[in-house]
Amino acid sequence: MTQKQRWTIDQIPDQTGRVFVVTGASSGLGLATTRALVRRGGHVILAVRDVGKGDRTVAEITDQQPGAGLEVRHLDLADLDSVRSFADQVRADHPRLDVLVNNAGVMAPPRSLSAQGHELQFAVNHLGHFALTGLLLDLLAVGRDPRVVTVSSLRHRNGRLRFDDLAGGRGYSPMAFYDQSKFANAVFGRELHRRLAEAGSPVRSVLAHPGYTATSLQTSGPVGLWRVVFGSIGNPLLAQAPDRGALPQLYAATEPTVEGGQFIGPDGPAELRGGPTRVRLSAGAADEGTGRRLWEVSEQLTDVRFAFPTPA
Repeated sequence: MTQKQRWTIDQIPDQTGRVFVVTGASSGLGLATTRALVRRGGHVILAVRDVGKGDRTVAEITDQQPGAGLEVRHLDLADLDSVRSFADQVRADHPRLDVLVNNAGVMAPPRSLSAQGHELQFAVNHLGHFALTGLLLDLLAVGRDPRVVTVSSLRHRNGRLRFDDLAGGRGYSPMAFYDQSKFANAVFGRELHRRLAEAGSPVRSVLAHPGYTATSLQTSGPVGLWRVVFGSIGNPLLAQAPDRGALPQLYAATEPTVEGGQFIGPDGPAELRGGPTRVRLSAGAADEGTGRRLWEVSEQLTDVRFAFPTPA
């Protein structure tokens, strides 16, 4: 895309009748995504940890856009029991879903463990979304132009999977384990595409990253020097606003020409900002052996098995 041809939210097709789940929908990229989708007629299920904040978000949006299709559901991605409960509630009220946007995340906190004993960043950013996708896949399979959009990061290119120490018990670095979780997002999105295509499923798995976008992610999680680097210095100098950072995931979720397995990011220098375009996935994230191994480990850690259709 050239500068003059950059895609904007005004190019999102009419989304009337489509049902979206957006994780982390009450702030940052998730909020920007939600606003854009309901503006074009979509119905958005806000999957949020803080229901009160989600309710306030709905009130703010409906003040500006009366009649917007919004509902709030509790989801704590750090607790697999909460993930199952959320999926059960959605299933009870919706016969189908059209798009799942795996957007929520945490970044570089001090080491802590999830309810099931997994390292928090790996639990929230990857395992929770892996389980959620598997539990909702049958609803997506009967959706209209169904998609799973998994939000990774530029930093996935720095990441690797420590299969012998995923919980960081033998050595933990906040940013290294953030990079691991974003690498896992990229590996999962590509492996999901491979399995969906092999099964002949109508669901498309698409990856996206927001470039460098100013959100609470950089200021609420990191501590010490990393908070200074990202929050006090990086955000004011380099970061773009969430409305701009959300464009790649909105493009991945709504653009008719997007294909499964593609990775969408900003088209500007170093992919830090700009309009959405197809970008490069790291060779490590595209490796099928790594994808299979992460899939098997994720099944074991979440006790979720995906029900893919039998190929025709």
